[in-house]
Amino acid sequence: MSCSGGDPNFCPECGNVLPLPGKSNTVRCPRCSFCIPVTEFSGLEVCSTVVFNTVEQSPVAMEDDEGSELKGPVIDRRCIRCNKEGMIYHTRQMRSADEGQTVFFTCIHCRYQEKEDS
Repeated sequence: MSCSGGDPNFCPECGNVLPLPGKSNTVRCPRCSFCIPVTEFSGLEVCSTVVFNTVEQSPVAMEDDEGSELKGPVIDRRCIRCNKEGMIYHTRQMRSADEGQTVFFTCIHCRYQEKEDS
Protein backbone atom coordinates (compact mmCIF):
# COMPACT_ATOMS: atom_id res chain seq x y z
CA MET A 1 0.00 0.00 0.00
CA SER A 2 1.39 3.41 -0.94
CA CYS A 3 1.01 6.50 1.17
CA SER A 4 0.70 8.76 -1.89
CA GLY A 5 -3.10 8.80 -1.53
CA GLY A 6 -3.02 9.92 2.11
CA ASP A 7 -0.88 12.11 4.31
CA PRO A 8 2.79 11.15 3.88
CA ASN A 9 3.49 12.14 7.49
CA PHE A 10 1.59 9.10 8.77
CA CYS A 11 2.00 5.37 8.29
CA PRO A 12 -0.78 4.02 6.03
CA GLU A 13 -0.81 0.73 7.99
CA CYS A 14 -1.04 1.83 11.64
CA GLY A 15 -1.44 5.62 11.51
CA ASN A 16 1.73 6.33 13.51
CA VAL A 17 3.74 9.50 12.78
CA LEU A 18 6.58 8.64 10.40
CA PRO A 19 10.10 9.87 11.06
CA LEU A 20 11.66 12.34 8.64
CA PRO A 21 13.54 10.77 5.73
CA GLY A 22 17.21 10.25 6.54
CA LYS A 23 20.22 8.94 4.65
CA SER A 24 18.79 5.46 4.03
CA ASN A 25 16.71 4.58 0.96
CA THR A 26 13.58 3.83 3.01
CA VAL A 27 11.53 5.36 5.79
CA ARG A 28 10.54 2.75 8.37
CA CYS A 29 7.57 3.13 10.71
CA PRO A 30 8.86 2.72 14.29
CA ARG A 31 5.61 1.06 15.37
CA CYS A 32 4.77 -1.55 12.74
CA SER A 33 8.00 -1.56 10.64
CA PHE A 34 6.15 -0.61 7.45
CA CYS A 35 8.70 0.65 4.87
CA ILE A 36 8.21 3.41 2.34
CA PRO A 37 10.79 4.27 -0.32
CA VAL A 38 12.35 7.66 0.31
CA THR A 39 11.44 8.62 -3.26
CA GLU A 40 7.78 8.95 -2.06
CA PHE A 41 8.92 12.08 -0.18
CA SER A 42 10.69 13.76 -3.12
CA GLY A 43 9.44 17.26 -3.74
CA LEU A 44 7.81 17.57 -0.32
CA GLU A 45 8.85 20.48 1.88
CA VAL A 46 8.91 20.29 5.68
CA CYS A 47 7.96 23.53 7.43
CA SER A 48 7.65 24.18 11.14
CA THR A 49 6.82 27.25 13.17
CA VAL A 50 7.44 28.07 16.82
CA VAL A 51 5.09 30.64 18.33
CA PHE A 52 5.97 32.14 21.71
CA ASN A 53 3.38 33.75 23.98
CA THR A 54 3.95 37.38 24.82
CA VAL A 55 4.85 38.25 28.42
CA GLU A 56 1.41 39.82 28.87
CA GLN A 57 -0.30 36.51 27.99
CA SER A 58 1.93 34.40 30.20
CA PRO A 59 0.20 32.97 33.29
CA VAL A 60 3.57 32.45 35.00
CA ALA A 61 4.03 36.01 36.27
CA MET A 62 1.16 38.25 37.33
CA GLU A 63 1.26 41.65 39.03
CA ASP A 64 -1.25 42.54 41.70
CA ASP A 65 -2.60 46.03 42.52
CA GLU A 66 0.34 46.85 44.79
CA GLY A 67 2.84 46.26 41.95
CA SER A 68 4.53 43.23 43.49
CA GLU A 69 4.84 40.25 41.19
CA LEU A 70 3.38 36.79 41.81
CA LYS A 71 5.41 34.07 40.12
CA GLY A 72 4.44 30.51 39.29
CA PRO A 73 2.01 28.54 37.15
CA VAL A 74 -1.69 29.44 37.55
CA ILE A 75 -3.98 26.48 38.21
CA ASP A 76 -7.75 26.03 38.51
CA ARG A 77 -8.06 25.88 42.29
CA ARG A 78 -10.68 27.77 44.30
CA CYS A 79 -9.45 30.03 47.08
CA ILE A 80 -11.13 29.20 50.40
CA ARG A 81 -10.97 32.86 51.47
CA CYS A 82 -12.38 34.81 48.47
CA ASN A 83 -13.99 31.82 46.67
CA LYS A 84 -12.47 32.79 43.27
CA GLU A 85 -10.69 30.46 40.83
CA GLY A 86 -6.99 30.82 40.12
CA MET A 87 -4.06 30.10 42.37
CA ILE A 88 -0.32 30.10 41.80
CA TYR A 89 1.69 27.26 43.26
CA HIS A 90 5.27 26.25 43.97
CA THR A 91 6.76 23.23 45.71
CA ARG A 92 9.52 22.74 48.25
CA GLN A 93 11.10 19.73 49.89
CA MET A 94 10.56 20.66 53.56
CA ARG A 95 11.00 17.24 55.16
CA SER A 96 13.41 14.39 54.56
CA ALA A 97 13.96 13.16 51.02
CA ASP A 98 11.93 9.98 51.48
CA GLU A 99 8.77 11.99 52.24
CA GLY A 100 6.62 13.98 49.82
CA GLN A 101 7.14 17.63 48.99
CA THR A 102 5.06 20.52 50.32
CA VAL A 103 2.94 22.50 47.83
CA PHE A 104 2.35 26.20 48.56
CA PHE A 105 -0.67 27.93 46.93
CA THR A 106 -1.23 31.70 46.63
CA CYS A 107 -4.50 33.20 45.42
CA ILE A 108 -3.98 35.59 42.51
CA HIS A 109 -6.92 37.72 43.67
CA CYS A 110 -6.57 38.15 47.45
CA ARG A 111 -3.03 36.72 47.96
CA TYR A 112 -4.26 34.25 50.57
CA GLN A 113 -1.67 31.51 51.08
CA GLU A 114 -2.21 27.88 52.01
CA LYS A 115 -0.04 24.78 51.99
CA GLU A 116 -0.60 21.11 51.28
CA ASP A 117 1.65 18.31 52.45
CA SER A 118 1.76 15.30 50.17
